[in-house]
Amino acid sequence: MTDAGRWELFRALGAVADSPAGARTACAVLGCADQGGASPGGAGLGAAEHTEAFVLNCPPYASVYLGGEGGLGGEAADRAAGFWRVLGLDSPAEPDHLSALLGLYASLGEAAGEARRTATADALTRARHALFWEHLWSWLPGYLDAVADLGLPGLAPWARLTRRALQAERGAHPGGRLPLALRDAPGSGPDGDSLAAMLDTLAAPVRSGFVLTRRSLASGADAASAGHRIGERRFTLRAMMEQAPAATFSWLAAEAARWSRRYAGQGGFTDPILAWWARRADGTARWLAAAAGATNDACVPELELRGAAQ
Repeated sequence: MTDAGRWELFRALGAVADSPAGARTACAVLGCADQGGASPGGAGLGAAEHTEAFVLNCPPYASVYLGGEGGLGGEAADRAAGFWRVLGLDSPAEPDHLSALLGLYASLGEAAGEARRTATADALTRARHALFWEHLWSWLPGYLDAVADLGLPGLAPWARLTRRALQAERGAHPGGRLPLALRDAPGSGPDGDSLAAMLDTLAAPVRSGFVLTRRSLASGADAASAGHRIGERRFTLRAMMEQAPAATFSWLAAEAARWSRRYAGQGGFTDPILAWWARRADGTARWLAAAAGATNDACVPELELRGAAQ
């Protein structure tokens, strides 16, 4: 692939997460198809599927996965905005949106290739390295796994293609210290003994080590034989814990352990970022298993988890 094709690839991959119309056009250009051979650029990728993935289950914002609150904005978004400003660029309205970040990555690559001075090209390449390490690879492996787990035929091929493209880029980036978002992440385990503290941890991937989507919670409710109440993830989780706490904790522990094994299998023994996520998910699996053993499905106690989380 030429350098021009390389940067256009990343720009097109980012466009898929932007809007349904942009996704259809970009997927047609990318030529990704599901295993059944249907083109995601056709009827298989409509507005409903795009909304299911990028609005209801996997919002494509770094702050959701790197922020201690597990929501939009906050310090994680400010950190991304600061990166744009350091480059002398106006920060967009959504500086941590995947489309914006991949578009910036492509622009930095193009600019380095067009620079007339070696020093300028080197500086732009260093900026691209920092963008990849701090604002892309720091959260996208888990995010793309979460999108793939949705099983949407029009977007699973996109998630696989994006993952392959990022893995190819990973070999060209020196890495180094953990990204700031991971170095400054809240500690493992709930910050307190209450159910609310547990929900805060589970709703924030950087605290739990894995991604809980609305769709995965629906599957979890079935596995725990708990009624699935549709709503915001904290609401759904609370309802599951109130109905079947031990079974819910057991399902969550198994889910966290599955994510830990997946990170490890993807390179967690050699890549420090994947290793960090694997350890975080493993720690969560352990205190959830302890919580499952400390309660039963007859009642929801005020959880005494401080020792289990250590």
